[in-house]
Amino acid sequence: MATQLPHRPMTGIFLMLVTGVCFILVTALVKSMGSRMPAAEAAFLRYAMGLVFVLPVISTLRAAHLTRRQWQLFTIRGLCHACGVILWFYAMTRIPIAEVTAMNYLAPIYVTIGAAIFLGERLAARRIFAVVMGLVGAAIILRPGFREVGSGHLAMLIAAVVFAASYLIAKLLADETKPAVVVAMLSVFVTISLAPFAAYDWIVPNAKELTFLAAVACFATAGHFTMTLAFAAAPVTVTQPVTFLQLIWAAALGAFMFAEPVDIWVVVGGFVILASVTFITWREAVLKGRHITPHTNETKV
Repeated sequence: MATQLPHRPMTGIFLMLVTGVCFILVTALVKSMGSRMPAAEAAFLRYAMGLVFVLPVISTLRAAHLTRRQWQLFTIRGLCHACGVILWFYAMTRIPIAEVTAMNYLAPIYVTIGAAIFLGERLAARRIFAVVMGLVGAAIILRPGFREVGSGHLAMLIAAVVFAASYLIAKLLADETKPAVVVAMLSVFVTISLAPFAAYDWIVPNAKELTFLAAVACFATAGHFTMTLAFAAAPVTVTQPVTFLQLIWAAALGAFMFAEPVDIWVVVGGFVILASVTFITWREAVLKGRHITPHTNETKV
């Protein structure tokens, strides 16, 4: 029996637009903070403040009765995601917002590769072509040999890899536990994993930084919530292309608020990557009726 898909495309598109606004506000707030606070500390405070949103599901966590293997997977995922978040915060203060946004699209490409290597997923010729095009998109953005590839770019390349590892583990856990448990445990273990990194190079945050990070936690949580509602309202093949607007908004935000030059090659490369991710997601929806590749927004902090 075929699974009936929801039929509220306009609602899904609207909610995905709201999601995009929330995540762009997250990037704007982090960018506005500057680089005074170490990336690990900023990431830790963001997640520590976000733990308040875990409180409603504490009873669900207690009733989960996790196995030793599941605890190990949650720990490994927390470490991977924590590394990705640190690198994302680091990159945000060193390269333009549009470049961070565009390179963030790479994680689903790496997940597709990882699913084939570690989970035995079959890579058909069309999916291989889509993966190659995604990597071509990254090359268009970076243009090695034609421009300087800075530490922020390298940070985002590595961040995409560790985020991909995080979501591959999430795929395994989602088959065994409730989604609320997977999401809540990520927040808990990322906070724990970030704590020693933050303590190593701790500075006393000022009121502005604490306010901004509290706002980051709120907007990031709201973005994930509206994203979930969007996926419930319409198929991902309808909502995912809307995420390209985030790159346009990021470029505009960088230009008007932070005087960052608009690089047309970053926009072109981001479009190529997102087009490949959208195709991969569509093929999975058609062939399997489920998704392994995370939606682009899922890699946000």
